[in-house]
Amino acid sequence: MRSRFNRLAAWLLVAAFAAGVATARELAVPPEALIAVELSTVAVIPGSGTPVVLLREPASGDMVPIFIGVAEARAILVSLREIRMPRPMTHDLALDIITRLDGTLERVIVDDLRDGTYHGLLEVRRSADQTLTRIDARPSDALALAVRSGAEILVAPRVLQAGRDLEFEGLASEQVVTALGITVVEATQELREALNLPDDSGVIVTAASGRASYGGIRPGALILKVNDQAPSTPMEYLDLVRKTPSGSNAAITYWHDGARHALELPTDVPTRHPESSVRL
Repeated sequence: MRSRFNRLAAWLLVAAFAAGVATARELAVPPEALIAVELSTVAVIPGSGTPVVLLREPASGDMVPIFIGVAEARAILVSLREIRMPRPMTHDLALDIITRLDGTLERVIVDDLRDGTYHGLLEVRRSADQTLTRIDARPSDALALAVRSGAEILVAPRVLQAGRDLEFEGLASEQVVTALGITVVEATQELREALNLPDDSGVIVTAASGRASYGGIRPGALILKVNDQAPSTPMEYLDLVRKTPSGSNAAITYWHDGARHALELPTDVPTRHPESSVRL
């Protein structure tokens, strides 16, 4: 039943875009107040196991958790892990229709928190006449679309503030994390042997985009250090990126093709260029 409802919602979303419907509602904050964030991973609230999506805010280093449903958490993880489904999931369907209708999902916005409920918008631009359409959306669905499309993610200051004191923890297994445009997973013995990697502590790169890709980081690389500290889990990698001093670059040491390499990356939200993205 839920699957049918989600598919109907996807069709209604795209129908509104195709018809050129005016903005579903006004932004709750001025556009210039919105803050760019990077979607890093899915985590859970300790004790309850309730899923949250973690958004990295570069200026402060804060991780902002936003509550999402189990289905949306699964959809985000499927995309982060690059799992190819035999049939399109609801978010794949919505994005594919937007694209085939000559549109581009440019931005996903989480602009308000009212009565304990987050509110979001999609900004879709039609190539033919450059018309920008805003579509009201649940942030969980909007974020699942963003992680698939590379759309920019913006949040209101109030949303950032609301989640700063909320405790969270990483998934018990198969954790996958993105930061600085680099997606990493645990360096299991099986992966190390398959990729011919050393036994040094680190995490394995499964995808890279933007400056990380242009700088030479490739899927199959082993991230050895971030700012001279070795991450042993994806969440530790994320934590080390977060702790990079404001205004400084993150110093990345990694192993690839039988040698160590070094690269410095700014901690701002990387722009995802499809032509620069490489995956395992």
